[in-house]
Amino acid sequence: MFDARLRPLIDPPLNAAGRRLAAAGVGADAVTLAGFACGIAAAFAICWHAPLLAALLILANRLADGLDGAVARARARTDRGGYLDIVLDFFFYGAIPFAFALADPAANALAASALLFSFYMNGASFLGFAIMAEKRGFSTSAQGAKSLYYLGGLAEGAETIAVFLAFCLFPAAFAPIAWAFAAVCAVSATARLVMVSRLL
Repeated sequence: MFDARLRPLIDPPLNAAGRRLAAAGVGADAVTLAGFACGIAAAFAICWHAPLLAALLILANRLADGLDGAVARARARTDRGGYLDIVLDFFFYGAIPFAFALADPAANALAASALLFSFYMNGASFLGFAIMAEKRGFSTSAQGAKSLYYLGGLAEGAETIAVFLAFCLFPAAFAPIAWAFAAVCAVSATARLVMVSRLL
């Protein structure tokens, strides 16, 4: 919901940093993989009951997620880079709720399952339309320059990261926050389904 509004604020500094990294010989895929390593390290930190460390690693993951695209734009965008970016993002998004379930199964597992189910709904509605958009030649720059069509929704990246940080800052409240965000994601996925069904 907020991603498109944040782009004009975050893109200029990210693009400047991306140009510097590219000039130093850093590749976009390397930034993507480093960010993914931070995301998986965040999941381990959650399992080890170190949520504040996890929050810092989540922020590092998101910074890398913004920088990899900026580096790619400064050097050369590739299909492999775009593929790695979206796939590893989804791996990361699944890892954080799963880590909270592992950290405290009795308190968190059911809510984490509901959240992961809603992520599955959102991912299917998002990626399914991206395939159809490519087939029909649709394009958008509302979310910045992307390798695939980004269909907006009620629950996007900014909202997800805010929720992940809330999990880390208030781990005892994981379950109610997860249930609430699962509902938001389910509404978002349903809205996308209805909108795309009418569009196609």
